[in-house]
Parts: sequence; C-alpha cells; structure tokens
Amino acid sequence: MEENSNKLTEINELGEFGLIKLISKNIKLKNKSSVLGIGDDSAIIDNSKLQTIVSTDMLVEGVHFDLSYFPLKHLGYKSIISSISDIYSMNAQCNQITVSIAISNRFKVESIQDLYSGINLACKNYGVDLIGGDTTSSNKGIVISITAIGSAKKEKIVKRSGAKNNDLIVLTGSLGKAYLGLQVLEREKQVFLVNQNSKPDLSPYTKLIESQLKPEARKDVISFLDENNIIPSSMIDISDGLSSELIHLCSSSKVGCQIYEEKFNFDESFLSTCKEFNLEPSTIFLSGGEDYELLFTVNQDSYKLIKDNDHFNVIGHITENLDLELNGKDSKKTIINSMGWKSF
Repeated sequence: MEENSNKLTEINELGEFGLIKLISKNIKLKNKSSVLGIGDDSAIIDNSKLQTIVSTDMLVEGVHFDLSYFPLKHLGYKSIISSISDIYSMNAQCNQITVSIAISNRFKVESIQDLYSGINLACKNYGVDLIGGDTTSSNKGIVISITAIGSAKKEKIVKRSGAKNNDLIVLTGSLGKAYLGLQVLEREKQVFLVNQNSKPDLSPYTKLIESQLKPEARKDVISFLDENNIIPSSMIDISDGLSSELIHLCSSSKVGCQIYEEKFNFDESFLSTCKEFNLEPSTIFLSGGEDYELLFTVNQDSYKLIKDNDHFNVIGHITENLDLELNGKDSKKTIINSMGWKSF
C-alpha cells in the first residue's frame, strides 16, 4: 500500500525552533528602519528623528473568528490589517509587525503555513516587515497577538483628542459590509450543520463576504493626506462601529457632534442584504464593526482639498455642545449611543 503523500506534519515533529525557521525562511526586510529582524533575542528598529507608534491587537478563536468558515490564509491577512489600521489612524506609516501565536495540537504545520501565507501577503501589500514574535502551545484553539510599529514626524501625529468646534466629520469608504458578510456566513453555517450536502450560492454576497474575510486598511488615505499637506485635527479607525468610534472621538476631544443620515452612502448589495435579513440600513451603517475605514475631523478650510475625492464623505460637524446627535431623514434628532462591537 502506497504511503499517503498528502500526510500532514505534526508540529511536534519540527519543534518550536524548527517551526520558527520554517515560518521565517522567506522573510526579507524591506524598510530602512528595520535593522535586525527574526533570529536574535530582540529586533532592532532605527526611526532616527521620527516618533514611534505602537499598537497591539489580540484575536481569539471562538471570540473574534470562527474557523468553520474563516480560511487560515484570510485570518492571517485580516489579523495584520486590523493592527496596521490602528497605526494609520494616528496619521502614521506602519513599518514593522511582530506576530505571536498560541496553537493547540489539532493544528498541523501546513495549517500554520497557510496562516503565515496570509500574514506575509498582507506584509507585502502594505510594505511592512515581520521582525519577530513568539510561538507557544495552547490547550484549545488558536490565539494570535499582533504588535504593529509605525513612525511619523511629531507634528503630523493625529490623536483622538484634537477635534474642535465646527470641524467637519469625514468618513472614508462605506460601512456595515463586514457585519452583513458575517451574517451571511453565520446563516450558511447553520444551514450546513443541518444539511452538510448544501451548496449555497454566495455570489450575490461577494463584496460583503470579502469585507469580512479579507478587509483592507486605508494606507492610501494617509498617503493622500500627506501629499496634500492635510493634518486632521483628530482621527480614529472604525473597528467597533461608527457610533462607538464617534463616542470615543468626541469624549476624548470633549466635544459633541451632529451627523446626518442623508449623508450615509449605501450600495445595492448592502441595501438588498439588509432587506433580506430584515435589518434597518442606517442602524447597520452605525453599528457594524470591522470595516477598518477611517473617521477623522478637519477644519473647514480643508474642505476644498477633500471635496472632490470619492473616498471621502463629510457626514457632519463637531459642536461645542457635548450631545452626539443623528439628524434623521425625517428631520428627527436621535442621541447616538454605542451599538458596536463589545469585547467583553
């Protein structure tokens, strides 16, 4: 009887150091600031006269992702996107990341290679160096921790706390697609559990599912702002939903806001899927998370520089009054409450 050539490799056959060697063998440093990467006790970064920005995210199986419909390659890609988006939200460029994983013995070496193929693809697409991390065992499932490291000139760094009265509130892209993509995947999972022969047609939901499984970060926005000498007064990335991020931004800046429902932009796939799931589009636009778009404020003099950019949508303005209000299409005002992702 022939030996199965597709036999998967147990992680303990390689051991920790063998696994690290396998993961890192094709990694090449691209950024000048990356002096030393994987292979020593620590990495070395030289940011010269720039300030360093650091952000860490953790993803836990069963809490942040479900591997019954989330391919490991996509998971690796998304884990990088969610971390580097935090760097971009500070108006900085991301240069390096570290990746730490805890994995149970249900995963084989090939599974880890799939995960890192997504990680490496994201690093390549965004010009980021993977410079270190850690691997260890887990009693159950997989846990991923990403630390993203960026840099920027001190005078260009943007915080949540700088919004001023009458500043314009600007949103990049459209929101809610990742949430709807998750609803589609969860529905089809339940169908599969009842009938494992089911073959769903997911083509009408391609954009929504891609937004959930393979989102992109807005490095292009940071480049545009830099090229046009625009420094926002405040900025935050939208990972927990627009309503939650507005509350964070206004609370940090000690201001309020007025936003306008008529400024929300919906595409056909978004609207049709909301109707299918009996969901109110504006509610999903406000509450859906994991979009990794950017929300920022600029003074009104900057409007002429952004008004012709299709990626930007002015949805309201900052007020001295601390109330956060949504002006509906019916002219009714509603207090904005946090409706986004809850981590606990």
